[in-house]
Order: sequence, then structure tokens, then C-alpha cells
Amino acid sequence: MVPTTSPREVRPPTGEPDAGDPPVRFGGGRAWVIRLSHPYREKHLDKQAAVYILASKRNGTLYVGVTSDLIKRIWEHKNKLVKGFTERYNVNRLVWYELHETMESAIKREKRLKSWKRAWKLRLIEKGNLNWQDLYETII
Repeated sequence: MVPTTSPREVRPPTGEPDAGDPPVRFGGGRAWVIRLSHPYREKHLDKQAAVYILASKRNGTLYVGVTSDLIKRIWEHKNKLVKGFTERYNVNRLVWYELHETMESAIKREKRLKSWKRAWKLRLIEKGNLNWQDLYETII
């Protein structure tokens, strides 16, 4: 599990919890939903379409993805709850993301980025994140 610096409430993925439900701690191999109370998330990233690029390290393996909940999806990658490519190659560092008004526009952008040459993706990342820092902590 990824170490965290801020407290979080974690709930099972059973829909919207009642306000009186106690928080549940992460455990086992089941997927849990993070409920963050950070004001930035509530205003800007909750159910916001996004395209993102993950990397294993600087100039390492890249993965381009799309989601409607960026914070939750990156958390799932970091905790290896997403089976497949990102788990196999340890690709979990958020190095670039772009928010979209609709899922349709995000999916179109994702498909375009997936067809790009690697050098173009590297330039896109370094344009906004020269040191390849993990941007996850900046969005939670």
C-alpha cells in the first residue's frame, strides 16, 4: 500500500455511504473507495473526465489512460488494484494529466495520445513537469 501523509476515510464500494457510517480501513485484496474531503477534489476533480500519463520512473515505461475520477483511479494504480500492464511494469507515477468537460473529449484525446510517438509524449510531460515529479500528492 502507498504511504499517505494525510488522513483519509476509506469505504467499501457499495454506493454512497450514509453520513453516520464509520470509516473502514483498507485491508485485504478487495477494492475500496477513497472518500476525500479535500475542497479542491470536491470542486474540480470529483467525477471530472481526465486523461493521464503514468510512468515507472523518469524516461521509463509510460501508460496513457482515461478516467472519470482521477484521484480514485491513480490510487488504484498505486495500490496495484488495476490488474495488467501498470501492475506488471510497476507504472504508478502520475506525471501528466489533463481535465476535460466530457468523457467523449477525454476518450478522443486519450486515443490521440496513444498514437503519438514516444518522443512527443516525453516532450508533453517535460513541458509541464520537467523533473517528472509524482503529481498525485498535488491533486489530493
